[in-house]
Amino acid sequence: MSLQFITCGESHGKYLAVIVEGMPSGLEIDLKTINHELWRRQQGYGRGARQKIEKDEVEILGGVVHGKTTGAPIGFLLTNKDFKIDKMPELFRPRPGHADLAGSLKYDQGIRPVLERASARETTMRVALGGLAKLFLKEFDVEVVSHIVRIGPVAVPEELLTIAEIKKRVAESGMNCAFPKTEKEMIKIIDQAIEKRDSLGGQFEVRASGLPIGLGSYVHWRRKLDGRIAQGLMSVQSFKAVEFGLGTKLGEIFGSEAQDEIFYSKEKGYYRKTDRAGGVEGGMTNGAELSVRVTMKPISTLRRPLASVNMKTKKSEQAEYERSDICVVPAGSVIGEAVVAYELADVFLEKFGGDSMGEVCRNYEGYLEQVRKS
Repeated sequence: MSLQFITCGESHGKYLAVIVEGMPSGLEIDLKTINHELWRRQQGYGRGARQKIEKDEVEILGGVVHGKTTGAPIGFLLTNKDFKIDKMPELFRPRPGHADLAGSLKYDQGIRPVLERASARETTMRVALGGLAKLFLKEFDVEVVSHIVRIGPVAVPEELLTIAEIKKRVAESGMNCAFPKTEKEMIKIIDQAIEKRDSLGGQFEVRASGLPIGLGSYVHWRRKLDGRIAQGLMSVQSFKAVEFGLGTKLGEIFGSEAQDEIFYSKEKGYYRKTDRAGGVEGGMTNGAELSVRVTMKPISTLRRPLASVNMKTKKSEQAEYERSDICVVPAGSVIGEAVVAYELADVFLEKFGGDSMGEVCRNYEGYLEQVRKS
């Protein structure tokens, strides 16, 4: 893999940080664009009070000089305003669905340090990475967008939208939803969850256009693009299922209805009229749009706690409750978009990699010429 990163920090710690290695020199960095992605992550009806406390913005620690990457590791740092980890009480009643119990037993420590690191606040750094990846992909006219398709039982119409339509519609949405009427119904169901002191999950879609044929590989399982994207997505808190194209519906239809037939013209080259595979065949991009759907479970921290066990007394008690969200699917869509963008940048650099953007561009153009002649 060409890109590697590591994140550091706790939910209520002083800082969250990430270092990414492998980005070539010469990429122009627009910090406003990256911080806008972080702002998007904080939006959405059903978010908790912390989003009003924090203004998530990162600063650059290194790897960028005069506004361009140098080829060295790049560091981003986010400072928490709500910094109080040393003053927060220890917890003893693990929450069902969270890392509390298994993490406490595995690392032989209390719940507090597990909760702080397992928190989805770590995804701020994934979103910063995604912003960086999107700046890189933009140089090659690759675009990545996301939108909500379901909150609880409320789903958007089965209407195929272009990426341009999705971008335009979600820009006017507070929920990252491309269907205003459905968004109103989503808000109503979230209000019901608030009244019941419950939480809600849902589903979102990530789409990417402009990808050349052949990103990824069929020769080794670790290099298959769909596997890499799925692993990246499934590493995010509350993400429970990933499907490409028609996904689970492919198990309900005949093979003649499931495949994307191949066509050719001098203008387009090889192309498809359908995208049932979600743009990936044999672990590689096939020239169609990448289409990935992710299902999120309702978050584990409930205002009406579920049954648990006090780890000190071993007696049955209700699980712990700390300030939390009601529905994080809009935020999840932005995080998922960032993860997909990162994985695409990684596989892009694996295929066309070089030490500088100029070298990457030459390699990319050479490959496109090879494909055109094939």
